[in-house]
Amino acid sequence: MKALPPGLKRRIDELDERAEIRIGWAQLALIVFFGSAYAFLPRAEGSAGFNFVPYALAAYAVFTVLRLGLAYRRRLGTWLIVASIIFDVALLTAIIFSYHVQYDEPAAFVLKSPTVLYFFLFIALRALRFDPTFLILTGALAVASWVSLVIYAIYFDPDFAGITRNYVEYTNGSKVLVGAELDKIIVISATTFLLAYVLMRSRALLVSAVRDHVIAGNLSRFFAPEIARNVGEQEPTELVSGVATTRDIAALFIDIRGFTALAEAMRPSDVMALLTGYQSAMATVIGRFNGHIDKYLGDGILATFGAVDVSPCYAADALHAAFGVYAAVDALNEEMAREGRAVRLRVGCAVAAGSALVGVVGGAERLEHTVIGVPVNLAAKLEDANRVEGTAGLTTRSTLKLAKRQGFVTPQRLELRRKRQVAGLSGRVDLIVLKSAPASTETVPTTALS
Repeated sequence: MKALPPGLKRRIDELDERAEIRIGWAQLALIVFFGSAYAFLPRAEGSAGFNFVPYALAAYAVFTVLRLGLAYRRRLGTWLIVASIIFDVALLTAIIFSYHVQYDEPAAFVLKSPTVLYFFLFIALRALRFDPTFLILTGALAVASWVSLVIYAIYFDPDFAGITRNYVEYTNGSKVLVGAELDKIIVISATTFLLAYVLMRSRALLVSAVRDHVIAGNLSRFFAPEIARNVGEQEPTELVSGVATTRDIAALFIDIRGFTALAEAMRPSDVMALLTGYQSAMATVIGRFNGHIDKYLGDGILATFGAVDVSPCYAADALHAAFGVYAAVDALNEEMAREGRAVRLRVGCAVAAGSALVGVVGGAERLEHTVIGVPVNLAAKLEDANRVEGTAGLTTRSTLKLAKRQGFVTPQRLELRRKRQVAGLSGRVDLIVLKSAPASTETVPTTALS
């Protein structure tokens, strides 16, 4: 079997460790049942031989308690599990063998004992683990033990009464019916094989499920969790380029002012640390207002609202997030000032709402979830217009009206700039200033995608 990645192996090992605890409790419950039955129920004890059962149960109880304790402490290594299996099978075999001594009967007498059925119980308990090795070992030892009982009864017992082909003579006497013993061996072997096969299939399904879970977890670090979940739930035939849905969404562009010049004056490791802290803060704000980051564009961020999940307040959420961005940047600057760092971040934002296509683009080997349409293009152009307008945040009058209908309450009086020319747009548009920029930022040569 192909070696599992360390993460998958660790998770399966954890499941197997829990299984050993359950096996221990099952064995302890079995001992309690046997002990109670032996103590309180009438039993047919022989008078001629030594009664091995109570001593065997006591020894097995002590062993099981010790084994359970080791299982809880995660110290039940492979050799202890193997020793436990050998002890289980050997003890059961010894109990069965002891009947011919206890009842002073030929050894063939024990071959009719119904206690042989408990071999199946020990085999089934091993199916609680996802490793078929121990199950196969248990079944093989059970077969070997029964074969040894048959061989002893036929070749080494001085009271051997002979072999018969008569079933009535077999059931009423002490003769051995070879076919009956073969049946038991075949059934034990077949049960072991079938359980091992089922267990191997279950393990393969478990590995696949855990791998998918890990992949989904990794995807959620690159995409919104909802996108990762949707990708995981869809059939491969549904994940094709060109399939899109029209939705009403809002787009938010965020950009660090003068980042190129700032990065050139810093060490690469400091630049990445700064970006990581900034992007983490932005992701928190965007997520708080039900948004999802569509792309990281260097120091720029494109976030969408209502694109992944349909939302009745996408425009309001986007504007709330824009004001949250300003507050988060101020908090980040204060934190860096307390740490004695001279860096100060200034950001520009733009918000636009409207109808867009939401879907998958790309080639056969690489696909990407994206949003295409007027809101995204308009938000990008408005972010560019911040430099021209001397602002740090813009949206359109129509977007603000829509957001107010969706419950947005402006945190301050907003400036309206009527019929402004925005580069890339054919007509003029009424702009709403979300935040004015300090005079020093008007001359910073930057774009929305610097």
